[in-house]
Amino acid sequence: MNKLKMHSPDLTQSNVDKLMELFPNCLTETRGANGEIRRSIDFDQLRQELSTSIVEGPQERYQLNWPGKREALLTANAPIAKTLRPYRDESVDFDTTRNLFIEGDNLDALKLLQETYLNKIKLIYIDPPYNTGKDFIYDDDFSERAEDFLRRSNQTDESGKRLVANTEANGRFHSDWLTMMYARLRLALNLLADDGAIFISIDDHEFQNLRCICDEVFGSANFIASIIWHKMDSPKNSARHLSEDHDYILLYAKNAEVWRPRLLPRSEKMIDRYQNLDNDPRGPWLLGDLAARNYYSKGTYGITTPSGKTIGGPPAGSYWRVSKEKFDELAADNRIWWGQSGDNRPGVKKFLSEVKEGVVPQTYWSWKDVGSTRNAKQELSKLMEASSGDELFVTPKPVKLIERMLSIATEPSEDAVVLDFFAGSGSTAHAVLTKNAADGGNRRWISVQLPEKAAEDKTISDLSQERIRRAGQSVLSGVYHENWSKDAGFRVLKIDSSNMKEVFYTPDAVTQDLLSDQVNNIREDRTSEDLLFQVLLDWGVDLALPITQETIAGKAVYLVDGNALVACFEEGLSEEVVKLLAKREPLRVVFRDAGFASDSVKINVEQIFKLMSPGTEVKCI
Repeated sequence: MNKLKMHSPDLTQSNVDKLMELFPNCLTETRGANGEIRRSIDFDQLRQELSTSIVEGPQERYQLNWPGKREALLTANAPIAKTLRPYRDESVDFDTTRNLFIEGDNLDALKLLQETYLNKIKLIYIDPPYNTGKDFIYDDDFSERAEDFLRRSNQTDESGKRLVANTEANGRFHSDWLTMMYARLRLALNLLADDGAIFISIDDHEFQNLRCICDEVFGSANFIASIIWHKMDSPKNSARHLSEDHDYILLYAKNAEVWRPRLLPRSEKMIDRYQNLDNDPRGPWLLGDLAARNYYSKGTYGITTPSGKTIGGPPAGSYWRVSKEKFDELAADNRIWWGQSGDNRPGVKKFLSEVKEGVVPQTYWSWKDVGSTRNAKQELSKLMEASSGDELFVTPKPVKLIERMLSIATEPSEDAVVLDFFAGSGSTAHAVLTKNAADGGNRRWISVQLPEKAAEDKTISDLSQERIRRAGQSVLSGVYHENWSKDAGFRVLKIDSSNMKEVFYTPDAVTQDLLSDQVNNIREDRTSEDLLFQVLLDWGVDLALPITQETIAGKAVYLVDGNALVACFEEGLSEEVVKLLAKREPLRVVFRDAGFASDSVKINVEQIFKLMSPGTEVKCI
C-alpha cells in the first residue's frame, strides 16, 4: 500500500518536470550549495529557446561535461599504494601459464598494470553496466586529494559492497555512470598497443554518451565503427514498446592510421555460391555483373554474343565496367560467361582461387553467426552444470561473439595480450581459449573482476574462475590445433594493500621512539612470493613470465624467466650468496633492505655486481 506524502507539493520540482516535457534539451545535472547533485534546468539554454536572437552566456564550445568529470580525471591519475598478491591454490598451472585472473576493483587493477603493460595490450573487450536503471555500478570515491588517496589506499579495505544500484531516481544518474567509465577508459588508453583496439558493448541507454567520452579519450579520428549485434533470436513479446533486439559494440583503435582489421574466413554458405558451370580448369567461380551505374567514358560499346546475337550496349542508365579492349582480353581468357545458351548478357567470372582469403568485416553481426543472448546463457548453464532456470549471470556474452573480435583484431601467430576489466562471467577468457585451440594461436588473456557477492557463499569472481577452469578442461578434452600450446591455466592475483608498512609511505610521521619498531618495513603477514609480485609491478616486468625457485647457499631464490629477474628476500645474506647470484649475470636483481648479514655486505653488493656482472640492475626493498 502506498503511503501519503504528508507534506505540501514540491512546486519547484513540479515546474522542472513541466519544463522538461517542453524543452528536454534544457535538462542538466548540477551541484547544489551543499554539494548534492540533482536534476535542474540549464537557464542559459532555456533563455535561448525563448529568444529570437542570440543570448549572451558562457562561451560555447564542443564538449561533454558533467558533475564529477574533473574529479574522475584527477583520481584516475593519482597513485595508489596497493599490490597484487598471488594465490597458488586457486590458480591453474601457476608456474607455466601466461594468463592472469585479477580479483579486485578494476580501477585499481588498471592503475597497477600501467607500467607492466604500457602500450602492450593488443585487444580490450569490455561489457560494462548498461546503466538501464537496474544495473550496479562501481561506488567510486573521487573526493580526496591525491596524497590522501595514496595514504588511504595502503590501509586494509573495509568489508562492504563496492557496487551500488544506479536507479533513474538518482539525481546524478548519468553523471555517476560517466564518471565511472571515464576514469577507467583514460587508464585503458595507456595500455593499448599502437596497433591495438578496444571493443565496448553497450545498448541505447548510454550509447550516445559513451560515444562522446570515447571520442574524447581515444580521439574521434580513431573511431572505427559502431557494430550492431543482433542478439535476440526471437522477438521479446513482453516488451512495453518495441522489442530491443540489438546491442551496439563500439570499436576504437589506438591509432586508426596503424590499425587494420583482419579478414574473416568465408563461411560454407559463401563458398557454396562459387560454382564451375563450364568445368573451367581454374576451379569454381562466381558471376559478377559487367554493368555499373557509375559513368565510364569507354563503357558504351556494343557486343556480339557467341551465338551471333548483338547487344547494342549496357542496360539503360548504366555503363560497362571495362573498356572494349579489356573486354576482348577477358573474353579471350575465357573469363566472360554468356549463360548456358551462349547469348545472355555477359558477366565476369570471379574465381575462388583468385579472390582474397577472407571477407572484409561488416558492421552488422547476426546472432546466427556470433550467437544470441539465449545461446550465451545455454552454453554457460551447460558448462556449469546448472539447473534449467538458474540465473548464474544476467547477461553473459556468447563465446562466438568475442571470437569474432579476436579474429578481426589479432593474428594467431602473434603474442597478443587480450584484456577484459569487466570480466563478469568470464566469456572473454573462454573465447581466447577456444580460439587458440582452433587456430593454434598464442593469445593470452588478463581478466579483472570484483569479488562482489553473487549466490550463496560465492562471489562473481568465484563463479568466473570456475567457469574458466571448466572451459579449459573442456577444450583440452576435445580436438585442438597441433600448434596450440595447450595453456588452459591462469594465475590468480588479488588486489590488496601494499606489502610495505604504512611508514614506508609516510616516513615523516615516524618519531624517534618508534624507530626500533620500524626496522622491518614489510608487513608481517606477507610471503616472499607476495614481495616478488610487487617487485614485478614496480619494475614493469610481465606478470605472466615463468617463475622457478632454487636454493642457493641455503637461501631461497626466485628466478623469473631465467635471468630476467633474480630475487632473494631471505635474511642473513652473506657475500658468498651475493657472488653466486652475480655469477649468473641476471638483467635485474633485488634484495630485502634488511636482509644482509651485516652493513659491510650491504655496502659491497653494488661493487660485487659492478665487477662480476656490470649489466645487472641492482635494487632492494
